[in-house]
Amino acid sequence: MLSISEFSEMCHLSPQALRFYHAEGLLVPAEIDKRTGYRSYAFEQVERAMLITLLRDTGMSVKLVRHALDEPDQAVALLDRHSDEVHQQRKAQEEAIQAARAVFEAQPEPQLRRVPGMIVVAKSVHDTPLGRSAQEWDEAEAIIAATATELVKVVEEAGVTCLGRPWRALALETQEQDRRVLDGGGPFWVAKVPVAAPAKVLAALPADLVVQAQDGRDELSIFMPGRNTLAKYCTAILRLLNAHPLDGEMFVNIARLCQEVHDDGVLISAPVERRTE
Repeated sequence: MLSISEFSEMCHLSPQALRFYHAEGLLVPAEIDKRTGYRSYAFEQVERAMLITLLRDTGMSVKLVRHALDEPDQAVALLDRHSDEVHQQRKAQEEAIQAARAVFEAQPEPQLRRVPGMIVVAKSVHDTPLGRSAQEWDEAEAIIAATATELVKVVEEAGVTCLGRPWRALALETQEQDRRVLDGGGPFWVAKVPVAAPAKVLAALPADLVVQAQDGRDELSIFMPGRNTLAKYCTAILRLLNAHPLDGEMFVNIARLCQEVHDDGVLISAPVERRTE
C-alpha cells in the first residue's frame, strides 16, 4: 500500500487534490485507517489517477469526468462534446477581448450629425422578452435581428430599394404603443429600413408594414464596438445625455433612440429636438 504522500508523488497530484477527488468519489483510497483517518492507495489505482488527470487537464468538470470513467464507451463522445464547448468559449473570449480592446482604444464619444429626410418602412417586432437578464437580452436580440432581416427581404422582393442598413427603435411613436410598452405587453421594438420606390409600390406592401416619412434632423450618435449588450446600451444613453452642451431649448430625445447593428459594433443615435411648451 502507498501512503497519500507516496501516491501523490507517483501521480503528480497534490494531497489536497487527492482529498478532493476522494470527497467527490472519483478516487477513493483503497484503505482508510479508522483510528487516524490516514488514506492508503493501491498501486493499481495509478491508472485511474492518470485518467482523472488527463480528463481534468482538458477542463472537464468533475461531473463529466465521473461520467467518462463510469461509462468508458461514452468517453470519446464526451470529449468531442467538451471540445466543441471549449472552442465556443475560446471564440467568445476572443470576441470579448477584441471588443474590450476596441472600446479602450476608440474611447467612443458622441458625434453630432445631420441626417437628411427619408422614407422608411417599419415593422413591429413581436414576442421579444423584456431583456431583464443577459439570456433574455440575447433572445430579444435574435428576434429583432430576424425581424429586420425579414423586413429587408420582403421590401426587396416587392421591388423596393433599400438605401441602407436596417435599424431598430423602441416602439414609443404613438400613444397606443406607449401604453402597450408601459403595460408590459409589447411590442417593445420596431425594425426600420430606409427605402426608395414609387408611391404605388410602397402602397402595395403587406399590411403589417408601415411606410413613414422621416423629416431631416440633427442626431447625436455614438458607435459602441463589439456585441450589443444591455450594459453598452445603457452606457450609450449616458454618454448621449452627457454629450456636448446643447442650447437650453434643445434636448436629446432618448425615447426615439435607434440602434443600427454592424459586424463590429452598434451605432446608437438619438434625435436632438427643440423643447415644446
